Amino acid sequence: MTTTGTLITVAPTGAESAKLEVPALPVTLDELLLTAKECEALGAAVIHVHIRDDQARPTLDAGRLRDTVAALRDGTDLIVQLSTGGAVTDPEADRLAVLDAGPEMASCTMGTVNFGDDVFLNRWEFIVDLHTRMQDRGIVPEYEIFDLGHLTALHRLLDRYGLPAGGHVHVDFVMGVPGGMPGSTEALVACRQALRDLPEGTTFSATGIGRSTIPVMLASVSAGGHLRVGMEDTVTYAKGRPVESNLQLVARAVGLAQLAQRPPLGTTQARELLGLAPHR
Repeated sequence: MTTTGTLITVAPTGAESAKLEVPALPVTLDELLLTAKECEALGAAVIHVHIRDDQARPTLDAGRLRDTVAALRDGTDLIVQLSTGGAVTDPEADRLAVLDAGPEMASCTMGTVNFGDDVFLNRWEFIVDLHTRMQDRGIVPEYEIFDLGHLTALHRLLDRYGLPAGGHVHVDFVMGVPGGMPGSTEALVACRQALRDLPEGTTFSATGIGRSTIPVMLASVSAGGHLRVGMEDTVTYAKGRPVESNLQLVARAVGLAQLAQRPPLGTTQARELLGLAPHR
């Protein structure tokens, strides 16, 4: 599970923050593409994408998704990973249709979780449908783990329905969501130990929400894991100091990876790690 480099994913937008409250949030295609190019140049290899409409509201519009994937693939070498989570209010049919945009990767959340005052619903039948559709289309999933039991669900999924496209299992521990597992070293260690039940070679990233960002980064790198950072997950760089750009968060992750003597993986190395074909 340990590699000599660090896979850095940037999640620049998300579906939670409002543009009016967070002016630096990239919500247009031009803003997203500029962010992607900047973060790639610094060391990010994957971009986890949510999109917005003309009013900067979260959307799963099929045409916008296709245009976004095309622009990112033409303008960067980043691995484009679309979110199938969307906003917590998005219906299952729209979330499944995200795959029609043809990303290299897509998220696959492994269970239902309380999400602040809302519920992020992921029924077993929906998870199976998402997993098998990605298998059929050659889209590589990142399995999103919001709680320890989601790893048990992933074991069950792989046992019954087989390995994902590309044959490599990669998970992301999403930590610090109100209602999910805490963003602590102890929680990360428990999740890492549970990976022993998954196929050999399974890798993990970790995402710390809000104030858990730095503790989770430190714990993940020290445990041989990878990093996801971005304004989807935190809009505060330090106490009383708003994030100025996604580049600022990627720079901090890159610095930590270099300090740990596990420098950022390039996009070619990242594709090899995740079982993806070379960029076309």
